[in-house]
Amino acid sequence: MASNPPAACCTIGVKHEGEAKGQIKQVGDVEVYLTYPPNNETKRAILLLTDVIGHRFINAQLIADQFAANGYFVVMPDLFHGDPIDPVPENRPPGFDLMKWLQGPPGHLTERVDPVVKAVLKEMKDNLGCERIGGVGYCFGAKYAVRFLQPGNIDVSYVAHPSFVEADELAAIKGPLSIAAAETDSIFPAPKRHESEEILAKINQPYQINLFSGVEHGFAVRADITKPIIRFAKESAFTQAVVWFNQHL
Repeated sequence: MASNPPAACCTIGVKHEGEAKGQIKQVGDVEVYLTYPPNNETKRAILLLTDVIGHRFINAQLIADQFAANGYFVVMPDLFHGDPIDPVPENRPPGFDLMKWLQGPPGHLTERVDPVVKAVLKEMKDNLGCERIGGVGYCFGAKYAVRFLQPGNIDVSYVAHPSFVEADELAAIKGPLSIAAAETDSIFPAPKRHESEEILAKINQPYQINLFSGVEHGFAVRADITKPIIRFAKESAFTQAVVWFNQHL
Protein backbone atom coordinates (compact mmCIF):
# COMPACT_ATOMS: atom_id res chain seq x y z
CA MET A 1 0.00 0.00 0.00
CA ALA A 2 1.28 3.47 -0.94
CA SER A 3 -0.61 5.11 1.93
CA ASN A 4 -2.24 3.74 5.07
CA PRO A 5 -5.99 3.50 5.80
CA PRO A 6 -7.78 6.49 7.37
CA ALA A 7 -7.54 7.00 11.11
CA ALA A 8 -8.82 9.44 13.73
CA CYS A 9 -6.65 12.27 12.36
CA CYS A 10 -8.80 12.17 9.21
CA THR A 11 -11.87 13.33 11.13
CA ILE A 12 -10.64 16.32 13.13
CA GLY A 13 -9.63 19.86 12.29
CA VAL A 14 -10.60 23.51 12.29
CA LYS A 15 -13.68 24.91 10.56
CA HIS A 16 -12.87 27.90 8.37
CA GLU A 17 -14.84 31.12 8.04
CA GLY A 18 -16.31 32.27 4.76
CA GLU A 19 -19.37 32.21 2.53
CA ALA A 20 -19.66 29.61 -0.21
CA LYS A 21 -20.32 30.96 -3.70
CA GLY A 22 -21.41 27.73 -5.39
CA GLN A 23 -24.63 25.75 -5.24
CA ILE A 24 -25.80 22.34 -4.12
CA LYS A 25 -27.50 20.58 -7.05
CA GLN A 26 -28.27 17.15 -8.43
CA VAL A 27 -26.04 15.82 -11.19
CA GLY A 28 -27.75 12.67 -12.31
CA ASP A 29 -28.52 10.78 -9.13
CA VAL A 30 -25.72 12.38 -7.09
CA GLU A 31 -25.87 15.51 -4.97
CA VAL A 32 -22.94 17.79 -5.82
CA TYR A 33 -21.54 21.20 -5.01
CA LEU A 34 -21.07 23.13 -8.27
CA THR A 35 -19.05 26.31 -8.63
CA TYR A 36 -18.20 28.12 -11.86
CA PRO A 37 -15.24 30.22 -12.99
CA PRO A 38 -15.76 33.92 -13.81
CA ASN A 39 -16.38 33.17 -17.50
CA ASN A 40 -18.79 30.28 -16.71
CA GLU A 41 -16.79 27.96 -19.01
CA THR A 42 -16.96 24.25 -18.21
CA LYS A 43 -14.44 22.83 -20.71
CA ARG A 44 -11.60 22.71 -18.15
CA ALA A 45 -13.05 21.15 -15.04
CA ILE A 46 -12.06 19.76 -11.67
CA LEU A 47 -13.67 16.82 -9.94
CA LEU A 48 -13.01 17.52 -6.27
CA LEU A 49 -13.09 14.38 -4.11
CA THR A 50 -13.34 15.22 -0.44
CA ASP A 51 -12.18 13.85 2.84
CA VAL A 52 -14.67 11.98 5.05
CA ILE A 53 -16.39 15.20 6.17
CA GLY A 54 -17.85 15.56 2.72
CA HIS A 55 -19.04 18.08 0.16
CA ARG A 56 -21.23 20.18 2.46
CA PHE A 57 -18.27 21.12 4.72
CA ILE A 58 -17.59 24.84 4.35
CA ASN A 59 -13.81 24.26 4.21
CA ALA A 60 -14.22 22.04 1.15
CA GLN A 61 -16.64 24.47 -0.48
CA LEU A 62 -14.25 27.39 0.00
CA ILE A 63 -11.47 25.36 -1.64
CA ALA A 64 -13.77 24.52 -4.55
CA ASP A 65 -14.56 28.22 -4.92
CA GLN A 66 -10.84 29.01 -4.96
CA PHE A 67 -10.30 26.60 -7.85
CA ALA A 68 -13.22 28.25 -9.67
CA ALA A 69 -11.70 31.68 -9.11
CA ASN A 70 -8.58 30.34 -10.83
CA GLY A 71 -10.52 29.47 -13.97
CA TYR A 72 -11.85 25.96 -13.40
CA PHE A 73 -15.40 24.63 -13.30
CA VAL A 74 -15.62 22.50 -10.15
CA VAL A 75 -17.87 19.55 -9.37
CA MET A 76 -17.66 18.20 -5.81
CA PRO A 77 -19.89 15.15 -5.26
CA ASP A 78 -21.33 13.51 -2.20
CA LEU A 79 -19.18 10.38 -2.00
CA PHE A 80 -21.00 9.05 1.06
CA HIS A 81 -24.67 8.68 0.06
CA GLY A 82 -25.76 11.35 2.55
CA ASP A 83 -23.66 9.85 5.36
CA PRO A 84 -20.49 11.95 5.81
CA ILE A 85 -18.78 12.32 9.18
CA ASP A 86 -19.89 15.36 11.15
CA PRO A 87 -17.02 17.86 11.48
CA VAL A 88 -17.96 18.42 15.14
CA PRO A 89 -16.95 15.34 17.18
CA GLU A 90 -19.59 16.10 19.82
CA ASN A 91 -22.31 15.77 17.18
CA ARG A 92 -21.31 12.27 16.14
CA PRO A 93 -23.19 9.22 17.46
CA PRO A 94 -22.01 7.93 20.84
CA GLY A 95 -19.15 5.50 20.40
CA PHE A 96 -18.60 6.49 16.78
CA ASP A 97 -16.16 4.07 15.13
CA LEU A 98 -14.40 5.26 11.97
CA MET A 99 -13.54 1.78 10.73
CA LYS A 100 -17.10 0.56 11.24
CA TRP A 101 -18.34 3.61 9.31
CA LEU A 102 -15.92 2.76 6.50
CA GLN A 103 -16.48 -0.99 6.38
CA GLY A 104 -20.21 -1.02 7.09
CA PRO A 105 -22.76 -2.10 6.54
CA PRO A 106 -23.55 -0.14 4.47
CA GLY A 107 -19.94 1.14 4.46
CA HIS A 108 -17.98 3.51 2.27
CA LEU A 109 -15.46 1.34 0.47
CA THR A 110 -14.70 1.19 -3.26
CA GLU A 111 -17.77 -0.86 -4.18
CA ARG A 112 -19.96 2.06 -3.03
CA VAL A 113 -17.70 4.98 -3.97
CA ASP A 114 -16.57 3.87 -7.44
CA PRO A 115 -20.11 4.03 -8.92
CA VAL A 116 -20.53 7.60 -7.63
CA VAL A 117 -17.27 8.76 -9.22
CA LYS A 118 -18.06 6.97 -12.49
CA ALA A 119 -21.56 8.45 -12.66
CA VAL A 120 -20.36 11.99 -11.99
CA LEU A 121 -17.55 11.74 -14.54
CA LYS A 122 -20.06 10.55 -17.14
CA GLU A 123 -22.39 13.47 -16.36
CA MET A 124 -19.49 15.92 -16.56
CA LYS A 125 -18.49 14.68 -20.00
CA ASP A 126 -21.95 14.00 -21.47
CA ASN A 127 -24.07 16.83 -20.04
CA LEU A 128 -21.88 19.51 -18.46
CA GLY A 129 -19.52 20.18 -21.36
CA CYS A 130 -16.31 19.11 -19.63
CA GLU A 131 -13.55 18.27 -22.12
CA ARG A 132 -10.56 17.97 -19.77
CA ILE A 133 -10.95 16.91 -16.14
CA GLY A 134 -8.52 17.29 -13.28
CA GLY A 135 -8.96 15.21 -10.16
CA VAL A 136 -8.38 16.71 -6.72
CA GLY A 137 -8.34 14.32 -3.78
CA TYR A 138 -8.00 15.18 -0.12
CA CYS A 139 -7.32 12.31 2.31
CA PHE A 140 -10.12 9.78 1.57
CA GLY A 141 -10.76 11.30 -1.84
CA ALA A 142 -7.12 10.94 -2.88
CA LYS A 143 -7.60 7.22 -3.47
CA TYR A 144 -10.14 7.97 -6.19
CA ALA A 145 -8.17 10.84 -7.74
CA VAL A 146 -5.42 8.23 -8.19
CA ARG A 147 -7.66 5.28 -9.01
CA PHE A 148 -9.45 7.14 -11.83
CA LEU A 149 -6.34 8.75 -13.32
CA GLN A 150 -6.96 6.75 -16.49
CA PRO A 151 -7.82 7.51 -20.14
CA GLY A 152 -11.47 8.44 -20.47
CA ASN A 153 -11.80 9.36 -16.81
CA ILE A 154 -9.46 11.86 -15.12
CA ASP A 155 -6.69 13.47 -17.19
CA VAL A 156 -4.43 14.84 -14.42
CA SER A 157 -4.60 14.67 -10.62
CA TYR A 158 -3.48 16.43 -7.47
CA VAL A 159 -3.77 14.89 -4.00
CA ALA A 160 -3.00 16.10 -0.51
CA HIS A 161 -2.18 13.86 2.49
CA PRO A 162 -3.56 10.76 0.74
CA SER A 163 -5.05 7.76 2.50
CA PHE A 164 -6.08 4.27 1.38
CA VAL A 165 -4.08 4.41 -1.89
CA GLU A 166 -2.90 0.95 -2.92
CA ALA A 167 0.56 0.56 -4.47
CA ASP A 168 -0.92 -1.08 -7.56
CA GLU A 169 -3.36 1.81 -8.01
CA LEU A 170 -0.50 4.28 -7.94
CA ALA A 171 1.55 2.18 -10.35
CA ALA A 172 -1.37 2.04 -12.80
CA ILE A 173 -1.90 5.80 -13.28
CA LYS A 174 -1.89 7.08 -16.85
CA GLY A 175 -1.52 10.80 -16.30
CA PRO A 176 0.38 13.48 -14.35
CA LEU A 177 0.13 13.35 -10.56
CA SER A 178 1.08 15.94 -7.92
CA ILE A 179 1.18 15.14 -4.20
CA ALA A 180 1.25 17.51 -1.22
CA ALA A 181 2.52 15.76 1.90
CA ALA A 182 2.71 16.69 5.57
CA GLU A 183 5.85 16.28 7.67
CA THR A 184 3.84 14.59 10.44
CA ASP A 185 1.40 12.07 8.99
CA SER A 186 0.78 8.55 10.25
CA ILE A 187 -1.36 7.86 7.18
CA PHE A 188 1.27 8.96 4.64
CA PRO A 189 4.51 8.69 6.66
CA ALA A 190 8.01 8.96 5.25
CA PRO A 191 8.32 5.23 4.34
CA LYS A 192 5.06 5.37 2.37
CA ARG A 193 6.11 8.62 0.75
CA HIS A 194 9.41 7.07 -0.30
CA GLU A 195 7.61 3.97 -1.60
CA SER A 196 5.38 6.26 -3.65
CA GLU A 197 8.41 8.08 -5.04
CA GLU A 198 9.95 4.77 -6.10
CA ILE A 199 6.75 3.70 -7.85
CA LEU A 200 6.32 7.04 -9.63
CA ALA A 201 9.93 7.07 -10.80
CA LYS A 202 9.32 3.82 -12.71
CA ILE A 203 6.09 4.51 -14.57
CA ASN A 204 7.07 7.31 -16.96
CA GLN A 205 4.36 9.77 -15.94
CA PRO A 206 4.99 13.38 -14.83
CA TYR A 207 4.91 13.62 -11.05
CA GLN A 208 5.67 15.97 -8.18
CA ILE A 209 5.84 15.48 -4.42
CA ASN A 210 6.07 18.51 -2.14
CA LEU A 211 6.71 18.03 1.58
CA PHE A 212 5.58 20.72 4.02
CA SER A 213 7.20 21.07 7.42
CA GLY A 214 5.36 22.02 10.58
CA VAL A 215 2.02 20.50 9.52
CA GLU A 216 0.06 17.31 10.05
CA HIS A 217 -2.34 15.11 8.13
CA GLY A 218 -5.34 17.14 6.94
CA PHE A 219 -3.49 20.47 6.76
CA ALA A 220 -4.65 21.28 3.22
CA VAL A 221 -8.31 21.27 4.31
CA ARG A 222 -8.70 21.46 8.08
CA ALA A 223 -5.61 23.31 9.31
CA ASP A 224 -5.64 26.03 11.96
CA ILE A 225 -4.88 28.92 9.60
CA THR A 226 -4.49 31.39 12.47
CA LYS A 227 -0.97 29.95 12.79
CA PRO A 228 1.33 31.54 10.15
CA ILE A 229 3.43 28.45 9.37
CA ILE A 230 0.33 26.30 8.94
CA ARG A 231 -1.46 28.93 6.85
CA PHE A 232 1.60 29.20 4.62
CA ALA A 233 1.62 25.43 4.05
CA LYS A 234 -2.10 25.29 3.28
CA GLU A 235 -1.93 28.18 0.83
CA SER A 236 1.24 26.85 -0.78
CA ALA A 237 -0.31 23.40 -1.23
CA PHE A 238 -3.28 25.01 -2.96
CA THR A 239 -0.97 27.03 -5.21
CA GLN A 240 0.86 23.79 -6.01
CA ALA A 241 -2.41 22.35 -7.30
CA VAL A 242 -3.31 25.38 -9.41
CA VAL A 243 0.14 25.57 -11.01
CA TRP A 244 0.00 21.83 -11.73
CA PHE A 245 -3.36 22.12 -13.46
CA ASN A 246 -2.31 25.23 -15.35
CA GLN A 247 0.58 23.20 -16.74
CA HIS A 248 -1.11 19.87 -17.42
CA LEU A 249 -4.85 20.52 -17.76
